[in-house]
Amino acid sequence: MALVPNSQLFPTAFQQYDQVLSESKVITGTAQSEMITRVGQRISVAAERWLNANGYEGYLKDYKWEYTLIDDNTVNAWCMPGGKIVFYTGILPIAQSETGVAAIMGHEVAHALANHGQQRMSADYIQQGVALAGNVAIQNDNDRAAFNQYYGIGSQVGVMLPFSRSHESQADEVGLILMAMAGYNPTEAAELWKRMEANSGGNAPPELLSTHPSNASRIQAITEMVPMAEAEAKKFGVTSFRPITKF
Repeated sequence: MALVPNSQLFPTAFQQYDQVLSESKVITGTAQSEMITRVGQRISVAAERWLNANGYEGYLKDYKWEYTLIDDNTVNAWCMPGGKIVFYTGILPIAQSETGVAAIMGHEVAHALANHGQQRMSADYIQQGVALAGNVAIQNDNDRAAFNQYYGIGSQVGVMLPFSRSHESQADEVGLILMAMAGYNPTEAAELWKRMEANSGGNAPPELLSTHPSNASRIQAITEMVPMAEAEAKKFGVTSFRPITKF
């Protein structure tokens, strides 16, 4: 359930995106920046085709797609609600190829398509509302302190973190479909996450305490989903993929 409508969320997201760009070193006119745009356009076309075929015509009408490469060592990329996408140069060595970029792009775009930003904000509001109601209802100071301690831990570990992990798994699945429909080999997604795991140096928290599935769980799930993504792409006439060529 999303309590924050697009009419409120998108303008705020676009403003935040513009602020990030104003404070960053944006790269334009290079082979890599052009590649980010090329992949993004292919993924967004795939997204529209897929949504239209599944009964969501016009779903993207308020999206204002934009694809930006920022010179920064941060190993990250993101897609804001409404289609504003940023890749940091720090993630490109892990992507290794245009296909790797497509795997990342598909995942991030899938988050936006599935309204994960709105859902997370709504869940935060609900979590805060329950906490406030509990503090108002409980009169005893000791009981109130115990409630805050156990509710905070329980709602985070038992509700919010699994909620976030389910978002990541859904984005993996939809992202795999989008990259395959865009003509990129979905088998590369699992290889990408193997490189992500190696880059983390084994410092990821236990899955129970993480917003993301463990790397091992994610790699296994993505590998198992590849035939599904290939079959879905085939429905749209995509029967072969671009070669995976490293930068």
